[in-house]
Amino acid sequence: MSKPSILLVPGSFVFPHYYNHIFDAVRAKGYEIRGLHNPTVGLGTLQGRPGKPPTMYDDASFIAEEVEKLADEGKDVILIGHSYAGIPVSQCAEGLGKEERKKQGKPGGLVNLAYLTCLVPPVGGNARSVLAKVPDEHKVDMKVGDDGWMVHHKPESTAAICFTTMPLAESTEIVKTFGKHSAISFENPLTYAGYKTIPCSYMVCETDLCIPPDVQREGIETIEQESGRKVDVTNTDADHVAIWQYEKEVIDWIVGLGDKLSTK
Repeated sequence: MSKPSILLVPGSFVFPHYYNHIFDAVRAKGYEIRGLHNPTVGLGTLQGRPGKPPTMYDDASFIAEEVEKLADEGKDVILIGHSYAGIPVSQCAEGLGKEERKKQGKPGGLVNLAYLTCLVPPVGGNARSVLAKVPDEHKVDMKVGDDGWMVHHKPESTAAICFTTMPLAESTEIVKTFGKHSAISFENPLTYAGYKTIPCSYMVCETDLCIPPDVQREGIETIEQESGRKVDVTNTDADHVAIWQYEKEVIDWIVGLGDKLSTK
């Protein structure tokens, strides 16, 4: 069996190493998987990057380059986004679908866009427009500095919203390790929706307060209406950061996607 390669794009503010325990478990099942460090996420705890803050389009371009490298090696690729990453994951996919590439005489390509409790706007929407649907009491308070980078300046408040299944003291310490995130990326509208042409999967996290289940399901409806095909939906009782308290469910979901999309 030929197994697809898997790329995971973390959510805003966070680094790929937070997902290492997920990667290790998926690799143990025989899959190639790694995380990407988006340009819009700073270089370290409470750090930005030199120069002008990157845009969502910079993220999408970076992700597309990484997908294309694998595709050019003849590999099928599953691209997973978490939270904010649902937007650049959708944006990046132009010309990278396996069927599109096959028509051009190219090998490999995207075979699935997988969303882990993600922001999924229609074309013209952005992160802010989706988050505006979240009840005020569950909106995460982010402060934008003069440098154009956002920070979680109230770690305990962020932890209480994003980590509802973890002890607050423990989750607050995790939030304190977050990096900065480019503010402009939350304003950049989606201009290309890869979910229109590439099959999609979605893990709905039922106790997520940051992106509540009804907002997640609205994103699924958007995909289905725009693509004319059903989304492969999996449900879990996890909160917004399922990779900690519900890691087995996330690992099983990722491995299951790979098993379904493996070729003989």
